Amino acid sequence: MKKNERIYVAGHTGLAGSAIMRRLQGEGYSGLITRTHGELDLSSQSAVNEFFSEARPDYVFLAAARVGGIQANSNFPAEFIYSNLSIQTNIIHAAWKNNVKKLLFLGSSCIYPKFARQPIKEEYLLTGTLEPTNECYAIAKIAGIKMSQAYRRQYGFNAISVMPTNLYGPGDNFDLENSHVLPALLRKFHEAKINNQNLVIIWGSGTPRREFLHVDDLADACVFLMQHYNQEEIINVGSGKDISISELANLIRDITGFNGDLEFDTGKPDGTPRKLLDVSRLSELGWEARIGIEQGIKNTYAWYVNQYK
Repeated sequence: MKKNERIYVAGHTGLAGSAIMRRLQGEGYSGLITRTHGELDLSSQSAVNEFFSEARPDYVFLAAARVGGIQANSNFPAEFIYSNLSIQTNIIHAAWKNNVKKLLFLGSSCIYPKFARQPIKEEYLLTGTLEPTNECYAIAKIAGIKMSQAYRRQYGFNAISVMPTNLYGPGDNFDLENSHVLPALLRKFHEAKINNQNLVIIWGSGTPRREFLHVDDLADACVFLMQHYNQEEIINVGSGKDISISELANLIRDITGFNGDLEFDTGKPDGTPRKLLDVSRLSELGWEARIGIEQGIKNTYAWYVNQYK
């Protein structure tokens, strides 16, 4: 992937896409191509085909997706499966049809079975039942993986599939109705602090364990894999470390400076009991995450406070 080649970042305004843009710009890549949703409707096959035939990108980072936490996935399953199937199907097919050299499909760790052995190896895909609260999103992502593999087998199209763990960082969604757990907790504790509240209520029991990866680490991994990985098999991207929701909540309480109490609402769903990715395949290639959870949250909170003001 040369510095002057044409690189299309689909979803460049989202959490992952914006981080990939920062990484590429920082490395001096000059041929970056982007389109906003207003400029290009990725769910429209004809619009996507027209874009690819005109823009002629050499490489594609497919980071565009409809994403959300447990509540959003539970409330809008039809939108999650339709939007994601449409976006990725249109882009993968148009990329192959227009002779893109290589495509990176960004999946999600939710593709793995709810009760998969821990840490989760890539080969555990499709070996058990999915987590019900995000099943439609997961099925769409699995379809993207299989489509990438099918186009490689039948057409020789160089598509790779990357499975990141839970992401966070600057540019995250902090909406309490449809965000993921880490940004939601950051916002809850920040608002409780500035409003002089003495209690923050947290969904679930606090016992589930989750792995988190700063989005700038993900972007670094994606550029690394675009340069160094050309296999059909999916590859996990994570920190290799997990933390309980209770531990996470207490860490965020300390970082935000909230001095009140925590209460766990056990009437709300916990989701998957534990989700930690096995990242040995990526480590063997020579890449490891560099941003620790505490430093990453401090960085994200500083960004959020600036946006909040």
